[in-house]
Amino acid sequence: MSGLPLKLIVGLGNPGDEYARTRHNAGFWFVDELAARHGGTLRADRRHRGDIARVQIGTEDVILLKPMQYMNRSGGPVGSVVEFYKFEAGTVLVAHDDLDLPVGTVRLKEGGGHGGHNGLRDLIPRIGEGFWRLRIGIGHPGDKAEVVDYVLTRAPAAEDEAIRAAVAAAADVVPQLITDGPQKAMHRLHTKAE
Repeated sequence: MSGLPLKLIVGLGNPGDEYARTRHNAGFWFVDELAARHGGTLRADRRHRGDIARVQIGTEDVILLKPMQYMNRSGGPVGSVVEFYKFEAGTVLVAHDDLDLPVGTVRLKEGGGHGGHNGLRDLIPRIGEGFWRLRIGIGHPGDKAEVVDYVLTRAPAAEDEAIRAAVAAAADVVPQLITDGPQKAMHRLHTKAE
């Protein structure tokens, strides 16, 4: 199978120091990790309302994006970049926290609905459902009424470490995703995460 020609990798999160270390910002952590590994410097881009870096991963020139709007308004910055560069949805990877996955688990999938995630809910009407998702498990508080506080607080040290390890494992497979394609990357990532 041929590689996946990713053009845009988005990390979802909330801007501002008060959110920087919260579970909801796992997508931001992923983009920060890729920027650090591939020599990119994220800089504010007023046109697209996000922090953007350009990096080379494998054979692809890739744009990294952290939308600098609150999570439930992520679609504006992502849609702006996709429309400006005329990217196909299938060349976009969006990393986000996922309540339905155990802490420290990572899953890669193509397409689907928003699953209740407010960032995806805002993004899908802008670029469609056909993009790739990197779901970073943060666990669930067990009570739906506690979800908002849960995602907007910092995880205990052991959980935080597990989430960051998952982010690093996900960053490990991105070059393989681009060169060898999603099946091999998923196998490596999903097997490692078990």
